[in-house]
Amino acid sequence: MIIVQVKRLDTKEIASFSMEGHANAGPYGSDIVCAGASAVTFGAVNAIATLLNTELEVEMKDDGGFLRCIVPTQLHEKTYEKVQLLLEGMVVALRSMEEEYGEHITITEL
Repeated sequence: MIIVQVKRLDTKEIASFSMEGHANAGPYGSDIVCAGASAVTFGAVNAIATLLNTELEVEMKDDGGFLRCIVPTQLHEKTYEKVQLLLEGMVVALRSMEEEYGEHITITEL
């Protein structure tokens, strides 16, 4: 099971997110839940880096089953808003996956 945790500030903005585990929804290389979750999360991180010239603090483990990203606190207000928008889009996409494949992925907001 892939477990996604989204940590929010009191203001409801995303402070960080983590994703760990394996979906086991199909054979290695054919697991659409794993591929989809990876594409959505890495796509958001890469979009933030490329479009906003902003690097999230990223931690990964070698086996590919763990990702944690922390939003920097010292960003220009407009950049911070755009980072939040991209991350909210990521959460929407992951929630859509959870609705269809809930036995393989779960999202918790803290």
